[in-house]
Amino acid sequence: MTVHAPSPHESAALHVSGAARYVDDIPVPANTLHLAFGLSPIAKGTVRVDLDPVRTAPGVSLALSAAETGFVDVAPAAHDEPLLAEISADGAACVHYMGQPLFLVAATSHLAARKAARLAKVDATPDNPILTIDDALAADSRFEDGPVTWRKGDADTALARAPHRLTGRIEIGGQEHFYLEGQAALALPGEGGDMVVHSSSQHPTEIQHKVAEALGVPMHAVRVEVRRMGGGFGGKESQGNALAVACALVAARTGRPVKMRYDRDDDMTITGKRHDFRIGYDVGYDDTGRVLGITFEHLVRCGWSQDLSLPVADRAMLHADNAYHLTDVRIVSHRLKTNTQSATAFRGFGGPQGMVGIERVMDEIAHCLGKDPLDVRRVNFYAPAGPNDAGGPSAPRASRPPEGISPRAKERVGSEEVTPGTGADVASRGALHEVAEPVEASDRAAPGDQTTPYHMPVRDFILNEMVDALEERAAYRARRAAIDDWNARHPSIKRGIALTPVKFGISFTLTHLNQAGALVHVYQDGSVHLNHGGTEMGQGLHQKVSQVAADRFGLDISAVRISATDTGKVPNTSATAASSGADLNGMAVRIACDTIRDRIAAFLAERHQADPAAVRFEGGKVTVAGEDYAFPEAVQLAYQGRVSLSATGFYKTPGIEWDRVRGRGTPFFYFAHGAAVTEVALDVRTGENRILCTDILHDCGASLNPALDIGQIEGGYVQGAGWLTTEELVWDQKGRLTTHAPSTYKIPACSDRPDIFNVALWDAPNRADTIYRSKAVGEPPLMLGLSVLMALGHAAAACGSAYPALDAPATAERVLFACRRAAE
Repeated sequence: MTVHAPSPHESAALHVSGAARYVDDIPVPANTLHLAFGLSPIAKGTVRVDLDPVRTAPGVSLALSAAETGFVDVAPAAHDEPLLAEISADGAACVHYMGQPLFLVAATSHLAARKAARLAKVDATPDNPILTIDDALAADSRFEDGPVTWRKGDADTALARAPHRLTGRIEIGGQEHFYLEGQAALALPGEGGDMVVHSSSQHPTEIQHKVAEALGVPMHAVRVEVRRMGGGFGGKESQGNALAVACALVAARTGRPVKMRYDRDDDMTITGKRHDFRIGYDVGYDDTGRVLGITFEHLVRCGWSQDLSLPVADRAMLHADNAYHLTDVRIVSHRLKTNTQSATAFRGFGGPQGMVGIERVMDEIAHCLGKDPLDVRRVNFYAPAGPNDAGGPSAPRASRPPEGISPRAKERVGSEEVTPGTGADVASRGALHEVAEPVEASDRAAPGDQTTPYHMPVRDFILNEMVDALEERAAYRARRAAIDDWNARHPSIKRGIALTPVKFGISFTLTHLNQAGALVHVYQDGSVHLNHGGTEMGQGLHQKVSQVAADRFGLDISAVRISATDTGKVPNTSATAASSGADLNGMAVRIACDTIRDRIAAFLAERHQADPAAVRFEGGKVTVAGEDYAFPEAVQLAYQGRVSLSATGFYKTPGIEWDRVRGRGTPFFYFAHGAAVTEVALDVRTGENRILCTDILHDCGASLNPALDIGQIEGGYVQGAGWLTTEELVWDQKGRLTTHAPSTYKIPACSDRPDIFNVALWDAPNRADTIYRSKAVGEPPLMLGLSVLMALGHAAAACGSAYPALDAPATAERVLFACRRAAE
């Protein structure tokens, strides 16, 4: 079987050899023009630009501002994002953030275009920018008339009656995507006004739509191709629109091929980031730590244009419960408009920020009660579902030996002060794998159902069992006791440990995006060619989908070829986002393959006067009525019998509906789960810290490819840890992003990952009817990094009796101040 088996990424050899072709590697004609943007030097105000020095610079073919192009929209939804700053009646450009494109330059080389863009004469008249959450609140600068509020139960009454109550807030910083391949596009003009666009984009259909709109042509005149991206993380869901549209406009105007790519500084200066949040909370709880009533206030800094901020803020609200049953809750969300880069999609799409809020609450309740935070988390978990509940776990049928342990798992003993605590020989620990019978999901609430704050029943909750297994495997209790003993004896180096859970909803919250298409061809020689609507950004989607196709035909995966995502082959694609790539496109490919397979089976069954349902496709052979045909032979016979060997497939996720205004519905098809134990050490004199050891148990359902999924889990954890510790975005008082390069913005390096890093998969099929009962793995692992922030909080709390109230990112400075707060 090709599914459920580990296999390497379909482009792995090309990646490591440097032969993988990205947009910037595509050979271009000799007359290709190269573009660069001229950027605003102020965050708010008006700018007058003299482009004459630009137009006379060496190699320049043309320079355009909005005065020449008119209003060209590149926004993903709200039509509020012009390609170039709009020109007012008096000829001045109105700018909204420092780094906003004012004009574009087309030249004979990338370097010539960049040099020319710096020659413009710019006369800026600055206004006072709105930069911070506090600025936006004071100016009532927001994207909706007022805050969005969702309710369940009566939070105010529950708070008033609770025996214990606390209030607080946490600041959560943004994050730069820092994909290895920057934004890039190439436009090739064709005959009759046609345009072919190569784009490093997660959303080819949106590129197609925006280019067609800008050119004033039907979408059928624009074809977009995406072979692969060198990383995306959500940053290429909408941010590639500007480059593709700019290239297409100049290509249409000049009749020449046009290419554009951002240098890293420009990329970080122009493009959006993860939304930064301030979350305030008011919580009432009992002596066990159970939350009786809670209110959240989400203050979201969205930037200058709407982009995807509304659904991002919605998803933060959707994940404000994480793994906890909140009976009486109110969530209020403010979507604030500021003169900064427009914040955009980022892995988790707001969900991580929402989870940080509730995990902070659990941690602070535990501190106030003098309890282990894990005990407080447990008492608030959703209850496990019974064996007949749709989406819920059943009693385990069998246990299996440990599988999926990271090959990197090891223990490395250093100096006394950084050696993991007692019980830390995690490389030898096993993971519990329980197999549950699949049960179809249902979206209808029944009496006694536990529901989320948005009134969706939770019936597939498996974290009770997963956390039990991880707690035992990671020797959590023994290690926490050893850490407490260590902290009592060591005044300078403190350790901390935390176990945090993840429950992440899978589906687009914009319901119509939950659809996918595929195109499959079987050639006369038995080889298979396929396309689907998903894009490959390094996550292994193409490999997984190829595995599905190979399995449907009973072939080795080497018989299957997958080529670039192409809007001319599969139309109306959804973005490869929301962790839905394999779920949606895998199903679409399966449907297309089964259509062809059933045609072949019917043809051969008729020849043998057999039942088509009895025809088997296995091991490269087709078996019918006791006779074996090699797959190519069966295909040749079907071809000669005039059987169609090409098919499309279409899939839409069933049973989901969502009313975002009321905050009610079933926005998710199912939940993916995970849990992580992280141990850290910090120097209380400097705030410097490091991750010592991590154990992860993650739920991928019946994994399509355990090797790829473990890679996603490891990478997601490290990226989440980076967001919450070292990755700090800093703007100065004028609105300039000062952390706009690798020299000033610190992503995790290899040396920052845990020395002991164990990852295991929870081996149980998805209760929902997904492709081969697998679960999405793109986004959920990022939130495992929350265990790092909570572990650092535990270590800082060892400095005294006060709660350290550690904000994110927990840079060395913030950790140092948290230690001092704890000691007050």
